[in-house]
Amino acid sequence: MTTPVSVRLDETIKERITALAGQRQRSAHWLMREAIEQYVDREEKRQAFLQAGREAWEHYQATGQHVTGEEADAWLAQLEAGNNVNPPECHG
Repeated sequence: MTTPVSVRLDETIKERITALAGQRQRSAHWLMREAIEQYVDREEKRQAFLQAGREAWEHYQATGQHVTGEEADAWLAQLEAGNNVNPPECHG
């Protein structure tokens, strides 16, 4: 189900959208809908990433559990070399 929404755009942006839509052989409506959908998807992923970071920080503050930079670098080097190794154990 879709519902109509109006958006006020300045004339320059409207002209740019119209020109781009013509180049892509799409309607301006399609182009705006696609742009909004991609923006919302990207921002939702960004919010989820930030939330995971906040939760990890809170977990670290509560437990002190961590791995050192050296441990993480060594693990990542093994993965980069093609070795399927488990991540290092967290410690306090």
